[in-house]
Amino acid sequence: MADYLSRSPVEAAEEDIDERIQYESKFTQTDLPLPSLNKLIPLKITTAITRAQAKLQQQATATPSNTTTDGKMNELIPQGKATIDKESMSDLLEENPNKIIPFDMNDLRQWQEKDKIVQDIKKNIRSKKNYFIENGILFRKQQLPLASVPFVPAGRIRADILKIYHDTPGNGAHFGRDKTTRKIQERYYWPTMITDIRNHLTSCLPCAQNNHRRQKLPGALKPIKPPEGIWKLLSMDFHRPIAPTSKQGNRYIISLTDILSKFVVAKAVRDCSATTAVKFLINDVILKYGTPTCILTDNGTHFTAQIMNNLFQHLGVTHLYSTVYHPQTNGQIERFNATMDGKIAALCNERRTNWDEVLQYVTFNYNTSIHATTKQTPFEMMHGRQATLPFDQQKETISLTPDPEHGEKIRIYLEKLVNEARNNIIKNQQQFKTRYDLNRQNLSLKLNDLVLIKTRNIRNKFDIRYEGPFKIIK
Repeated sequence: MADYLSRSPVEAAEEDIDERIQYESKFTQTDLPLPSLNKLIPLKITTAITRAQAKLQQQATATPSNTTTDGKMNELIPQGKATIDKESMSDLLEENPNKIIPFDMNDLRQWQEKDKIVQDIKKNIRSKKNYFIENGILFRKQQLPLASVPFVPAGRIRADILKIYHDTPGNGAHFGRDKTTRKIQERYYWPTMITDIRNHLTSCLPCAQNNHRRQKLPGALKPIKPPEGIWKLLSMDFHRPIAPTSKQGNRYIISLTDILSKFVVAKAVRDCSATTAVKFLINDVILKYGTPTCILTDNGTHFTAQIMNNLFQHLGVTHLYSTVYHPQTNGQIERFNATMDGKIAALCNERRTNWDEVLQYVTFNYNTSIHATTKQTPFEMMHGRQATLPFDQQKETISLTPDPEHGEKIRIYLEKLVNEARNNIIKNQQQFKTRYDLNRQNLSLKLNDLVLIKTRNIRNKFDIRYEGPFKIIK
């Protein structure tokens, strides 16, 4: 069989890269360091040894390589021996240069013999019901289904085990706490194992840079105080490019909502330019409902352009910007956009090309429906009366009797609606804050702390999610 394989037409068999054992791992930055590989013979499992493989083994034995091109010691995963100390490692390699695991039971026996805690347990083994000795090695009994495992003495070996079963591609692959803990528990034991595993995973830089964050972000919620009246604070935003483009050529929705009453004004538009935003504010907002006191927007160029700033300056409107990379600041309009999408889709035709025609119907019904936070309808808070829907029953007679106190009644009624809405908003914010702050810690940073910064421009799913670490200097 070997002669057949060696005579088969293989292109440059002795130069085949796949037959070369690469000692430097290309998969992780946390491989185990190897201080001495003078007598290490690379191993490869195969059904037959060809002449090319035999030649490579002879070359590796005759001219071993100890360092990489940059002068660092070669790294081998999982082949080689983990660093305990230079003298013991050299001695162990001289005894058996062909080992393909970082250490074996003979090594563990030697390290146990040097550990004071292990020797104390061995001396009192009769009173230690959870321990027993087998072939000179101290074992720890565990609850089923876990088998008895060897006791790992204190020292570098514990750190090496953590690296092996978390950092290396063949044994851990940077999986989480529970998976890593179970793998190690099935093979080894030491008293502080759970704490050591947690600390190792917490300090693992590749995990911190690449894993999804599933726990709550630090920091308590700080609700925005509701405005004192209607049309005092508005929130405005462009809704994303919508596909397909409507029959009229519209691709965006610009919408504006009153923070207190939740009243919404929305319009389908062709683009998201600053000129379009200015026209919307003048024709669809100001000329119909009056000039607001403040308008909150994001930092998009359509809202930061000079033409927009000029309009606000002429009208005396305060322009507020949401925090960069924090869309929750402008969350009121974002919430309406999410609600609007599903309702528009339900009313559209099969090709979804008439979404701009049903937009006003969705907006009208949103404004005439009771809001979960204010417990009022936005339409009633805005106009001081309930909306009459198309299919509502109309009274047969109309009263034309003048009411000299009508204006005062409307004022009192609207004032009552505003007070009730503000109280309901504050109550809702407190309830939400209680749920939000549950099991969430405040972020405490100080000078010289190391932090990771979220990567904003991720090009693909395998890009690093957090860059760093960076030091806080001020």
